[in-house]
Amino acid sequence: MCALSFITEEAFERHVKATIKKYGEKLASFDLKRFNKNLIDPVKLIFDKTVYRSSWDEIISNEIFRQRDKSNNNDIGYFHQGIFQYIENCEVPPNGESGGWDVIYRDPAGIDIPGAGRVRTVYVEMKNKYNTMNSASAGKTFIKMQNQLLRDDDCACFLVEAIAQRSQNIKWETTVDKQKVGHKLIRRVSMDQFYALVTGETDAFYQMCMALPQVIEKVVDEMEDIEVPHDTVMDELHEWSQHLDTPSENLAIAMAVYMLGFHGYHGFD
Repeated sequence: MCALSFITEEAFERHVKATIKKYGEKLASFDLKRFNKNLIDPVKLIFDKTVYRSSWDEIISNEIFRQRDKSNNNDIGYFHQGIFQYIENCEVPPNGESGGWDVIYRDPAGIDIPGAGRVRTVYVEMKNKYNTMNSASAGKTFIKMQNQLLRDDDCACFLVEAIAQRSQNIKWETTVDKQKVGHKLIRRVSMDQFYALVTGETDAFYQMCMALPQVIEKVVDEMEDIEVPHDTVMDELHEWSQHLDTPSENLAIAMAVYMLGFHGYHGFD
């Protein structure tokens, strides 16, 4: 089905299944208690509903989706990183081991680094987006890479971005202690370029993306323990609002939402 030369169909499906399983409890339905577990901001919900001309059903559904999506980002990071364990010459070390690198790529025949010759090993720090790193995090990562180059003079270090601004394999320049720094063996690399490097196929990442929807659908259909969530938040808000003395249903729901965050505040009791 997947017809990818750099990973078997069985391994690809196994990795997709493992990623879906990591969604875990996030697939569970939301009731009002779970919805407000970390205390929502009622004022923001009121603004969003009114400004975007949304219904209460829409705005509550969007908030539930946002809460699920926030947790799911880590699971997709697992997908991007973990798939390389099935690709030749790549190692995905257990968390915290082998220097804490996300992926290590080795090739005894040598790996060409643009403008920097050949090395036998590439150490990878993988991020979903570069702009998720603040200056302190970027500086710490760069220093980690510098230290690796000092310990191993036959390697390069890559900051691989799943979502980069463009396809690239460039020298990474950042700021450490207010000084601009860079090194030709410390590089910013987009995910498509890294796939191309380790597989030898220029469009390998594109191939994976084209195969992915069908594989996800197949795996989901085969997983009997996956259920479509049935969220009850709006039902519970409606029920709660019926006990409130307000002139309209819209205001009653608004008051019920306010009570989620402000139930102990003066006037709301």
